[in-house]
Amino acid sequence: MAPTALLSVSDKRGVVPLAEALNRLHGYQLLSSGGTAKVLEEAGLPVTRVADHTGAPEILGGRVKTLHPRIHGGILARRGDPAHEADLLAQKIDPIDVVVVNLYPFRETVAVPDVSWDSAIENIDIGGPTMVRSAAKNHAHVAVLTSPEQYDSFLQALSGSAGGVDANVRRQLALEAFAHTAAYDVAISRWMQSRPELQPAVDANSPAEAKAPDEALPWLEALPLRQTLRYGENPHQKAAWFSSPVGWGGAKQLQGKELSTNNLLDLEAALATVREFGYGSDGLHRAEQAAAVVVKHTNPCGVAVGDGVAIALTRALDGDRISAFGGIVALNAVVDHLAAKELTSLFLECVVAPGYSPEAREILAAKGNLRLLELAPEAIDAAAKDHVRSILGGVLVQDLDDQPIDPSAWTVASQRQPTAAEDADLRFAWQLVRHVRSNAILVARDGQSLGVGAGQMNRVGSARLALEAAGEQAVGAVLASDGFFPFDDTVRLAASHGIKAVIHPGGSLRDADSIKACDELGLAMVLTGRRHFLH
Repeated sequence: MAPTALLSVSDKRGVVPLAEALNRLHGYQLLSSGGTAKVLEEAGLPVTRVADHTGAPEILGGRVKTLHPRIHGGILARRGDPAHEADLLAQKIDPIDVVVVNLYPFRETVAVPDVSWDSAIENIDIGGPTMVRSAAKNHAHVAVLTSPEQYDSFLQALSGSAGGVDANVRRQLALEAFAHTAAYDVAISRWMQSRPELQPAVDANSPAEAKAPDEALPWLEALPLRQTLRYGENPHQKAAWFSSPVGWGGAKQLQGKELSTNNLLDLEAALATVREFGYGSDGLHRAEQAAAVVVKHTNPCGVAVGDGVAIALTRALDGDRISAFGGIVALNAVVDHLAAKELTSLFLECVVAPGYSPEAREILAAKGNLRLLELAPEAIDAAAKDHVRSILGGVLVQDLDDQPIDPSAWTVASQRQPTAAEDADLRFAWQLVRHVRSNAILVARDGQSLGVGAGQMNRVGSARLALEAAGEQAVGAVLASDGFFPFDDTVRLAASHGIKAVIHPGGSLRDADSIKACDELGLAMVLTGRRHFLH
């Protein structure tokens, strides 16, 4: 009896060449349903439709097609088992040796803004996951393919063996199949969890309570593999990128080399920082002012706003052009030709923005290795809002530290009130300092970062780095700290460099010492009441 391959795919890429190879090179009978059968028939391939094979028509508008004993008996039967073979014979069921299935595009459906409940529900696949799980369970006898990316390697493995693919190949395909269905199911539960129809009612009279993240958070899902990376943070480390089709998974890489682990980590830091000023031209987070961020090793080394994206970019690069070399740039508005020319003025690894003008694309094409990414605001909004990090044997899940700043909750602790210009600078600096690794100090003025001190073991060390980077520009600028000042040394160091106002959370047992130093030296001090450590 000739072997049988069952093909039923939502993603039709590569299915015709695969079916041709199975049928014409390896002698497989082709069994298929719905749109896949039509595609194969149009390609001139001999196909038996599932309805003809089972003797049962598709019903309920296609909701029931493959849920039939002649399908699942053929997939699940153990070869060589007398009881199973007797059942197959009695029920006139032919074994199925290869199952090629990928699922309804649920993630893509719910990624569309304002998708309806009914539309999402109809894109929940039932028969597909059932066939995949059946085939994966019986991988001792059945090969299961769930992605077009597997087709070539499967055919190579099939060509190299007279009796079908090797057991280890089938076992690996089964692993990938179970990961595929697990991710699919979690995507569904994640979407349902996010729907307003299923949100618990909130009692306006009860006080807000801090809640631990739900144990069923989607970050525990087996996300689909998007890309095997060349290596991790260093060449001796293997790495892979798993992602849903939203967030960075929804970005379009327009040109340049493949993204690396470090590229993605830096892009994440740059995007988080630039979004402080809005992102894109419409939607909930529309950019009110053009902003640019330059990141090196996950820390911003230059941030600025300006009247137009090109001006913002130039000012951000001017914040520290030495550190900007080989950096990552994020912009919150469409890149025009002027910004593109600025981007080609030095070596950069990656640029991300909501869009690029045709003129900008033409200019940037001259930098063939520059990784150019277009990330729509909708892809950002559709991503989960939890921050997840791995530790040995587990994960830590917390809320993103992305709440809007609330100056109404701030207090002026010094005798001197900040001027209007200083107040604007303090707001700008406070928006940025939470994106700098702790201990974090940032010096800024007129919508431009001037010096950044990051990741030091003591706060005065970070302050010294930031102030030295700012140099003479520190005179008249402001200084922000992500944590409180445990001593007055940072305030005195800042004053010695010409800083006129400082902002920090407050809360130290020795706050009075720092406040006294400000009053003595003529600085304004603002306390926010909120810490922004970033580890």
